[in-house]
Amino acid sequence: MADYHFVYKDVEGASTQWDDIQRKLGNLPAKPPAFKPAPFTPAEDDESKPKDKAWIDEKTEEELEDLEDDLDDDRFLEDYRKKRLAEMREAAKIAKFGSVIPISGSDFVREVSQAPQDVWVVVLLYKDGYPECRLLLQCLEDLAKLYPATKFVKIISTECIPNYPDRNLPTILVYNSSAVKATYVGIHSFGRRCTPESVALILCQSDPVLNDGHGGEQSTEAVLKGSGRTSWRGS
Repeated sequence: MADYHFVYKDVEGASTQWDDIQRKLGNLPAKPPAFKPAPFTPAEDDESKPKDKAWIDEKTEEELEDLEDDLDDDRFLEDYRKKRLAEMREAAKIAKFGSVIPISGSDFVREVSQAPQDVWVVVLLYKDGYPECRLLLQCLEDLAKLYPATKFVKIISTECIPNYPDRNLPTILVYNSSAVKATYVGIHSFGRRCTPESVALILCQSDPVLNDGHGGEQSTEAVLKGSGRTSWRGS
């Protein structure tokens, strides 16, 4: 009667005594380490987090508003929630503009004439290919970054005023409360050398046109004071 030797694995992946002998003889590779699943770590629930300033800082504006009635028992956190909410709203207000916005003739009423009464709008009438227009636009781009609560827009001159003479370019119109408050025709309106500082001074000579969103609208004196510590491109 034949003698049969059966090689088997009692469970999938488990090693038999025969495999162990063969490994000792070097006929089989080393036994792989037994699989061990990573320890289970439950996901951190928002309610389980400690409620402190860091917890408040992680919240969005909408989430902070939803917490209005949930922190009544913690005066410190409730006060800090209100402070963070005010900071977020102020930051959103400051970041309202911050660049020179291109508009078309069909946009003018909505973007300029119907702007909120507390917003000053500086309108650049220009055309491509004119060096003076490019220079003044560069100055306005710098001012738009420094005074993001003032709205700066640019529009092709003839889209704003049909048949507007090219000899008058560039032209700036200053609007507030749906009315034109000032008009500056030609690059020479901003001094012998047109720089962001000279443009800022002219814009604020009669009205506080520029607004940085922090300390309110800027007078000529405020612009002069700030120009000493501001690095203007092109100065």
